[in-house]
Amino acid sequence: MLLVDTGPLLATADRDDAAHAACRELLETHPGPLVTTPLVIAEAAYLLDRQLGPAAEAALFTSITQGVLRVDILGDSDWARIADLVLQYADLRLGGTDASLVVLAERLAIRTIATLNHRDFAVVRPNHVATFDLLP
Repeated sequence: MLLVDTGPLLATADRDDAAHAACRELLETHPGPLVTTPLVIAEAAYLLDRQLGPAAEAALFTSITQGVLRVDILGDSDWARIADLVLQYADLRLGGTDASLVVLAERLAIRTIATLNHRDFAVVRPNHVATFDLLP
């Protein structure tokens, strides 16, 4: 199982992105499942539309309906943990979207995150492992 952050979703869609090839290869060859949160989808959809247009945004939604990308629902306890993480890492400015990935990783016991945000995820200490494995 691979947890997917916003950055690789954008880079995979944008051929001009410096990380395009690495992210595309990772997301297309990883055995999966590829999992993310509703906050990542909202952030990615906004950025895809702004940077690449409606077709790129629609392709993101199609990847969900086709089962390429699974979006896990966040429950009340998840939202409470997100709030805790945002406060705990206030100096880092972790933010709710990244915190939602930490929460999902903890709940599903996922160690590996596809992210371009190695700076933040290398600092965060989840409850279930000492550190995350970050790809690409």
